[in-house]
Amino acid sequence: MSRQSNGSVIELRDVSKWYGEVIGVNQLTASFGAGVTGILGPNGAGKSTLLNLITGRLRPSRGQVRVLGCNPWREPQVMRRVGYCPDTDSFYEDMNAEEFITLMGQLSGFPRDESLVRARERIELLQMSAFAHRRIREYSKGMRQRVKLAAALIHGPEVLILDEPLNGLDPPGRKLVLDLLGKLGTEGRTVLVSSHILHEIEALTDRILLIHRGRVLAEGRIEEIRFLIENQPLTYRIVSRERRRIAGELAKLESVMALTFAEPPEDALEVRTNRPAELFEVIQNGVVARQWSVEEVYAVDDNLDAVFQYLVKE
Repeated sequence: MSRQSNGSVIELRDVSKWYGEVIGVNQLTASFGAGVTGILGPNGAGKSTLLNLITGRLRPSRGQVRVLGCNPWREPQVMRRVGYCPDTDSFYEDMNAEEFITLMGQLSGFPRDESLVRARERIELLQMSAFAHRRIREYSKGMRQRVKLAAALIHGPEVLILDEPLNGLDPPGRKLVLDLLGKLGTEGRTVLVSSHILHEIEALTDRILLIHRGRVLAEGRIEEIRFLIENQPLTYRIVSRERRRIAGELAKLESVMALTFAEPPEDALEVRTNRPAELFEVIQNGVVARQWSVEEVYAVDDNLDAVFQYLVKE
């Protein structure tokens, strides 16, 4: 793996990106080495712009971007060593997962037979075998996320860039992806994961970069900024036909401040808590031990807003 003189695999120096009069990234300097790093910020903070600059999808208005020693805009061949999982979907909807992932392997330069073998390995890795021959248009949001991740891994990249990869995943899917990304980081790959949910990143890595309005507000280890976020109440939405059983268990937690049922026919429950990790532990245990059927869990509000407001005022 190519590294900069300071050991970084990815480096940005005084990078700005403007969209006319709108600033996407503003004089941003950062570097990333092997392992997993979380890029955190509320919606519109500049996370996707940053990742698009790193992957060469955008040219910086000023500053320098280097990935594995290369300029990704001028030297797109470096992307053969980079995997990218965008936050938006772009599939051939009438293909099934095996066909689509195999095609991504062929586009990466592998023969069809080898691409098929690689696709089947990634499908098994992400536990999609039971759905591999269904058309993608029939997939849930969580299954579509798994297909995108499998496609990003098809060529065995040294660097993996993931934009909100946990959106829409059910609890087992979330654990599966977190475990996989942690393993890739342990193997020495450089993994960047963007999110606006702190506890998702906290379950994966202790290294984070906080950005807001295109600027770096803080970077370092999670424990160094934990005190800024402690006890901030968050609201989560749980979509499940067994919402009343789940509510009964969650009501036992002292950290749960409010429980609200959505209006029928919607099978959803909203929970306000200041300890998200406890909430997810109860849900995960319920899915595994009690066979709860949980379709989706996601944050209703941006739980980093209070932190950003604090840092901006500082």
